[in-house]
Amino acid sequence: MRRILLDTSAYSAFFRGHPRIVRAVQGADELHLDPVVIGELLSGFRAGSREKRNRDELDGFLASRRVQVLEITEETSARYAIIVDELKKSGCPIPTNDVCYVACPMAVCYVACPMAVDLGFRCSLNDSSRAAGR
Repeated sequence: MRRILLDTSAYSAFFRGHPRIVRAVQGADELHLDPVVIGELLSGFRAGSREKRNRDELDGFLASRRVQVLEITEETSARYAIIVDELKKSGCPIPTNDVCYVACPMAVCYVACPMAVDLGFRCSLNDSSRAAGR
């Protein structure tokens, strides 16, 4: 079974028709988003000129049987704290929303697959996973 966790950039790239992202999403059995990603999307929609259209697209996407929204739990919080602490110690901090993006799927025992088209930080999530002992 092929499961993909979409971050904000990947979701946006999918709806803009980015070929690599479209192929990955179309080939997945399950698609996952975490609540922070949905919050980032909604915030962006509010700031733009097509809020209703973008919201309707998101609602339709979330209604798909293949799409699941991950829960933020106590386990997520514990993973978040460990990742932030380890990244700070390693001198490789990343934005807190990205830490949540990694912590959420780790709490349910599968690996995040960041598909961001343009990662806005120096350290890759693969490096942060190693720093966190994963």
